[in-house]
Amino acid sequence: MRIGELAAVVGVTTRTVRHYHHQGLLPEPERLANGYRDYTLRHAVVLARIRRLTELGMGLAEVRDVLAEDAGKDLVEVLTELDEDLARQETAIRQRRTRLRALLEAEGGLPAEGPVSPRLAALFGDMANVAVGSPMAAKDREMLALIETTADPEVRERLVGVLRDAFGSPEAIARATEVYSLLDRLADADPADPRVDEAAHALAACLPDGLLPEPGVGQDDGFLRAFYADFAPAQAEAIRRAMRILTETETETEEGR
Repeated sequence: MRIGELAAVVGVTTRTVRHYHHQGLLPEPERLANGYRDYTLRHAVVLARIRRLTELGMGLAEVRDVLAEDAGKDLVEVLTELDEDLARQETAIRQRRTRLRALLEAEGGLPAEGPVSPRLAALFGDMANVAVGSPMAAKDREMLALIETTADPEVRERLVGVLRDAFGSPEAIARATEVYSLLDRLADADPADPRVDEAAHALAACLPDGLLPEPGVGQDDGFLRAFYADFAPAQAEAIRRAMRILTETETETEEGR
């Protein structure tokens, strides 16, 4: 992604992105042969988290402490200190304090990808027993946090609702765990590996109805390139095939009506 594409995806300005680079909050990406920065999905995930933290009222120094992980303070401690400070301010920030309390008091505590909304935190709680320790499961949670930051409220609510229903039974959790396992095994595989097709069909069968975006929604080429580049080649190919399977199935269903 170019810097403008990254900024548009996360909902900030290019000037903000450059400022976060200058402050050492957002890592500098590699540059292409033409000198342009080449941002990846990792940059979008970090930038979205910075945005969520600053929207809670954190200063950049506090954000740096949260992102550093070795600053001696965990996220709950930093948010608690912020809450105590907000309590001394005017009525205009009371809504922010309410949001903070909801985050701090969420059942199961703050997820590693936090801060996120109480509803998404509840979904992460539902997913807690799915593929524990799976790198692909961790990527999914990061992607959901990114979507919550960038998507329209209607899209966000629909997605979280669909996924909560999808993890509502032991059978669904078992299917999801198997799919994550299949995808994790493709980390060092060749895209032509026969297991790619197996993983693609398992993923397509596991994804709930209503998860795919409407035609033309979320199809930005720069974002999609960064999305697939975040996975190993065989994993990316399995996801592409699963999307094609689902799209073809939806088309056949529409034609049969």
